[in-house]
Amino acid sequence: MAKRNWITRFCMVGLMAGLGIGGALGGTPKAAQAADAGGTLTISDAQFLWTCGFSPFNPNSDFLSVGPVYETLMFVNTLQDAKTTPWLATSYAWSDDNKVITFTLRHGVKWTDGTPFSAADVAFTFNMLKKYPALDLNTVWAVLSSVTAQGDDKVIFTFKTAAVPYFYYIADQVGIVAEHVWSTAKDPTTYQDAKPVGTGPFTISRCTPQDVSYARNPNYWQPGLPKIAGMEYPAFTTNPPANEILSTGQAQWGGQFIPNMKAEYLSKSKFNHYWFPPTVNVAIFINQTNPILKDVAVRKAMAFAVNNARVAMIGEYGYEPPANQAGIVTPTFAPWLDKPALTAAGYKYDPAKAMAILQQAGYKKGADGIFTTPDGKPLSFTIINQSAYTDWVAALQVVAQEFQAVGIKLNVANLAGNDYNAKLDNGQFDLAYGYEAGGPTPYYEFRQWLYSPASAAIGQSASTNWERYINKDTDALIESYATSTSTAQQMAIMSKLQKILLDDVPLIPVTEQVDWDQYSTKQFVGWPTPKDPYAQPLAGYTFPDWAIIVLHLHEK
Repeated sequence: MAKRNWITRFCMVGLMAGLGIGGALGGTPKAAQAADAGGTLTISDAQFLWTCGFSPFNPNSDFLSVGPVYETLMFVNTLQDAKTTPWLATSYAWSDDNKVITFTLRHGVKWTDGTPFSAADVAFTFNMLKKYPALDLNTVWAVLSSVTAQGDDKVIFTFKTAAVPYFYYIADQVGIVAEHVWSTAKDPTTYQDAKPVGTGPFTISRCTPQDVSYARNPNYWQPGLPKIAGMEYPAFTTNPPANEILSTGQAQWGGQFIPNMKAEYLSKSKFNHYWFPPTVNVAIFINQTNPILKDVAVRKAMAFAVNNARVAMIGEYGYEPPANQAGIVTPTFAPWLDKPALTAAGYKYDPAKAMAILQQAGYKKGADGIFTTPDGKPLSFTIINQSAYTDWVAALQVVAQEFQAVGIKLNVANLAGNDYNAKLDNGQFDLAYGYEAGGPTPYYEFRQWLYSPASAAIGQSASTNWERYINKDTDALIESYATSTSTAQQMAIMSKLQKILLDDVPLIPVTEQVDWDQYSTKQFVGWPTPKDPYAQPLAGYTFPDWAIIVLHLHEK
């Protein structure tokens, strides 16, 4: 995926294909919408039981609200070379030194309680993130110096240094909240937001631990949208029941692993389809505070012990490609891969080399076949995993066998979603299986992996960098990327960051996480496809993309 510099753009409403007079996507008049009930879309995705909180600043609920309820300033499409579509903002412009960006906001937008949306709401949202750092999930205040409203329709973001790549976080990843609602919260970090007031196409009409119901916002700022009347998002704690309602047509959109797509889904209906674009890595996150795992020799041995291709085939039925230790997802971001560095590092499945690395580092095998440290501690670790994801459960069974073969014992702890998330965020693990959100270039995933200001002490919640990797030189590289507007320079920096993954092994990419996307065209059409990848298709999870998709859908 080629990289374009955002600073060359000045987005204006009306410039993007498909824009209508009244909004970013256009639509039919409200009278027509009233006559068309629109149908109810049911989403099938194994997650966990719902808490019925919808805070856009809580990583356990943000995906439920950002997009359908809370909207962003712009929409940036990862699958279309960071193509930017105006949303709550109609345009933006960078200063000549790339340290100031000014957004011009859309007129006529109202919160669902009827209060007008204004620049004050945007400024309040970002300044709240500054006041309460726990809400700043993408650490935007590491580079921001101020956010101020100018009149009712302009917001000025001033950065400490040139920071063009942060446009994605500012414009696409922060849901804007209403000042008149959130200013009354005694502690925004614990505010559940059970009845969210947003500007988006839907409201939350009902919530139980088993289901979230969304209802169409009749006063949405885009005339005639959404065309569908509502959505149901039932909760599942494992894949099989979620797969069942999808394959039987009770749900129209799925976002989970199905073991045999042809037999279990495609054969059930001629209207069933799927599309799985790879976007990020599923990786083994290695807790850098663990006294044994601090030794890079152990981490490298683990990397050589894992047969990524076998894990991908057995755990993911081949639907997810094997990852590489350089951490670049291909073919999505193939131009960014430093092939010579990856080749020179020599990473491949090599059990003999894994054992040789441990032996050379002073580890010795015990009578049980497990290596021990010089002071007799076994190389035995526990990896936490999402029990709902049956593909991950199967994948880690393979990894455990491969670790055992080289003298490392791996205990797999398959946890319920909320327990898994709490332990992951708080660093309460030896190893963790998971993935970050990524972004429109590999930089974003590397920043999420390696940027120490985004991490936290053990026992405190980290929004990213769950493995607690701390390296000032790496931080400096990540920050230097953010100040660059040269694609060549950015690629050179990314090569250095890939070298860190190869040399220091803070984590081990295993497979390339795809956007699991199963959809039915029996009732609804307008889905993204490889020929029209207008948004990432991961059902009910990747935000704000999944709301963009819902706005494209309509009944036949």
